[in-house]
Amino acid sequence: MGDEPAIELTGLTKRYGAVVGVDTLTLTVRPGEVFGFLGPNGAGKTTTLRCLVGLLRPTGGTVRVLGLDPITDHGRVAPHLGYLPGELRFYPELSGAQTLDLLSDLQGAPSPRRGKLCDRLGLTRSVLDRPVGGYSRGMKQKLGLVQALQHDPRLVVLDEPTEGLDPLVQETFYALLQEMASAGRTVLLSSHVLPEVQRTCGRVAIVRDGRLVTVESVAGLREARARRIRLTFADGQVPRTLGGAERWGPRRQGNRVELLVPPSEAVSALRGLLGPAVLDVTVEEAGLDEAFLDLYRRGGPEEGP
Repeated sequence: MGDEPAIELTGLTKRYGAVVGVDTLTLTVRPGEVFGFLGPNGAGKTTTLRCLVGLLRPTGGTVRVLGLDPITDHGRVAPHLGYLPGELRFYPELSGAQTLDLLSDLQGAPSPRRGKLCDRLGLTRSVLDRPVGGYSRGMKQKLGLVQALQHDPRLVVLDEPTEGLDPLVQETFYALLQEMASAGRTVLLSSHVLPEVQRTCGRVAIVRDGRLVTVESVAGLREARARRIRLTFADGQVPRTLGGAERWGPRRQGNRVELLVPPSEAVSALRGLLGPAVLDVTVEEAGLDEAFLDLYRRGGPEEGP
């Protein structure tokens, strides 16, 4: 394991009988990236992550994690890999401390970061001494984060990591992501919380129906997509039709109208919309959520974003 990509998928395919979970997915994640992995339910995200960490054997293609095969080289990969699954399952009769000990042993690596992580996430000694079966959802999620990070892995794969966490703990998690990236660690973050991905990730991959739609920087994805134009009209003077601007599906609420306009047409749209009845206008870059929805409206990888 040297300077190779942290993750390298080439034609990854996973079938469940006649059902295709992932279809010829090719993707590279560089060392030190915080990389977002997006898609709706059923898009193949969890299947891909399970192939990455060696829980599923691909039907076709190759998977390389830190330059190694996560199944045939699992003993060499595991000490350098952290994984938080989307659906946590712990032994309810074990305490939090016993759970972390067990998972550390299975990982085959010491856990030098456990104490500091527990302190920062609010897992006190009294909490860790209690059976996990009595934990709240948020406490279980914090325990899952500690087990994924306690051995200071080179690569961390996180599936919906902030599920059930309160806002203050989420802020702590975001700080941990920044620290990992600064230390040269790689993070693959699968999340449906698009503002979270926009805040933390440098690049994102978007999948649909098991296939790759696009890989792009978050900044580039936003820049290439729609501008949000908001117009405020004088009372009673909202036009019934906006002429050619109707093709952008304006949303009306009282005396306000909002449109999502392609960046190349934003200036011409404003020229056609501004008039004496307009009291105020704002133009914003679309967020990642609008960019994501725009890609899905336009179709899959064959049609292109």
